[in-house]
Amino acid sequence: MQNIVLFGPPGAGKGTQSQKLIEQYGYIHLSTGDLLRSQIALGTQLGQKAKELMDAGILVPDEVVIGMIASELTANPGAKGFIFDGFPRTVPQATALDALLADHSTSVKGMIALEVAHDVLVARLLNRGLTSGRPDDVNEVLIAKRVDEYNSKTKPVADYYKAQHKYTGIFGEGEVDDIFQQICRVIDGFGR
Repeated sequence: MQNIVLFGPPGAGKGTQSQKLIEQYGYIHLSTGDLLRSQIALGTQLGQKAKELMDAGILVPDEVVIGMIASELTANPGAKGFIFDGFPRTVPQATALDALLADHSTSVKGMIALEVAHDVLVARLLNRGLTSGRPDDVNEVLIAKRVDEYNSKTKPVADYYKAQHKYTGIFGEGEVDDIFQQICRVIDGFGR
């Protein structure tokens, strides 16, 4: 099983690249945002609490997110690999993910970080907000709060994977297919 952490701030292109990686490698995409939004759509108690937090630009608590990831790993024992998109967001989540994967006799093969300038992120999110229906994509104040939250709480996760020699940065601006080819070269370099 080959597990990849696809990393970057909101609007970096993780979702777009994840879809291409699913087609190329047959991975299962685990986006904590998508998992949470499905709970919101179902109207569950978790979904209602998550909606309040997400609408305010605040991260959902670790134990909730880790529980959702554990359920997905258990539900897909024969997977070729997972793309973790939007997770881990904190160093405690990264250590919890390592422990969780070890319990499933696997590990993170590498982190691929999409590096994108702040003004490009804001423009991408505002553009996405035209069709996403997400209130946190149409409000520049919330966008700035999400990027600040990423920079203060999530960016240190890169150092965690750098210490394990599992980090690769990719310039995430330009043509989608060019960025995808760079990501594929990194993944192909991991071996199987």
